[in-house]
Amino acid sequence: MTTISEMHDPLDIAEAWRMEGRDIAIATVVETWGSAPRPVGSHLVIDAEGNFEGSVSGGCVEGAVISEAVDVIASGVPKMLEFGVADETAWRVGLSCGGRISVYVERVV
Repeated sequence: MTTISEMHDPLDIAEAWRMEGRDIAIATVVETWGSAPRPVGSHLVIDAEGNFEGSVSGGCVEGAVISEAVDVIASGVPKMLEFGVADETAWRVGLSCGGRISVYVERVV
């Protein structure tokens, strides 16, 4: 039997955490533009205490997503989160880091 510490897929971990009785939310990358480090469909699973597994941005916005996810767990109201540069002109001036990412956060019941 695979233990939670041996799991790599955040959705498998989410299922295991639910089986333990934890309240959780799943954050999913739904749109990217530019140099977003994680592709659409990437997941981050968060519990009510702020424990998490997975990644939606390679560390760039995880802290903000975790904080919002804890609120989503408490309220039950999903959120669409937007992070990144405001317009495409940033790429024309040669910024080495940028892009935009949209992350949908929903409570799993």
